[in-house]
Amino acid sequence: MNKTDRLLAIVLELQRKGVVRAEDLAARFETSVRTIYRDMQALSEASVPIVGEPGVGYSLMEGFFLPPVSFTVEEAVSLLIGAHFVEQKFDPRYQERAKSSRSKIEAVLPQQVRAEAANILTTMRLLAFASDTPAGKQEKEWVEKIRQALLDAKKVSFHYRKSLAEEDGNRDSVRVVAPYGLALVGGAWTMIGHCDLRDDLRHFRLSRMSQLAITEEGYQRPPDFNLHAYKPMDDRKTYVRLLAQRDIAERIKESNYFFLEGWEDSSDGLLITLRVRQTEEVKQWVLGWGAYLEVLEPEMFRREIREEIEKMIKRY
Repeated sequence: MNKTDRLLAIVLELQRKGVVRAEDLAARFETSVRTIYRDMQALSEASVPIVGEPGVGYSLMEGFFLPPVSFTVEEAVSLLIGAHFVEQKFDPRYQERAKSSRSKIEAVLPQQVRAEAANILTTMRLLAFASDTPAGKQEKEWVEKIRQALLDAKKVSFHYRKSLAEEDGNRDSVRVVAPYGLALVGGAWTMIGHCDLRDDLRHFRLSRMSQLAITEEGYQRPPDFNLHAYKPMDDRKTYVRLLAQRDIAERIKESNYFFLEGWEDSSDGLLITLRVRQTEEVKQWVLGWGAYLEVLEPEMFRREIREEIEKMIKRY
């Protein structure tokens, strides 16, 4: 980033955040604190009303606003694609806001930039297959309800069906949860929140919910919880080794399978490593490749696959 772009970006950062320390600006723009000091001097000399308070940070004088800025073609395309993504994956209220935002962005673009952006957009397309299904439409409805619960700080109740059974053999339960946030993971919406049943922070896929309702019970989100900084505990400690025939090697590499830890080519085919909590999580995926995929280890999982194949043979 050159100096001119950085000076503009600094003003935008101050306008957006209010008060920012020189150290934070230096980290944000990957430069030294001394360079930030010089940038602030340059802005002041350019009649930008910068206010500096020792030990607090820099801010813009109250009442100062940067005039509207123009977008490059790449910036316009990024914003329009983002709006299109929101139209596909968010609830109806935000879909309408995204359409409105897209129209406003297009309206303020210079003719040449608008034409170039439109030309680039004809070469790109976002597909969200799940959104067109009944399950996808239900997921959007749950997004809207949970978003409202987050705004009102109300707990939600719902029936939840886990992909794997609990220790008691039951997959279904009724949960009451204080929602802390929503995350779009691998194209599927997930709610993060404190579960009353488990008395702990838990994750819930919206596609596995039913009978979702906002309760009258309020809650307070912990002040130290930061959704963007939060990382769930990784408890996938079991490794599964597989051998795939070359016929499906490229398809497996391109599958972007969640449990896929790595692979390496060998003389016999593609050696694959999966990392899971329980082997049951990948059992159907392994069986789905048929004779093209062989379980090498653990031996217990290899026996489970063999037993499942024997059951299939008996059925046919």
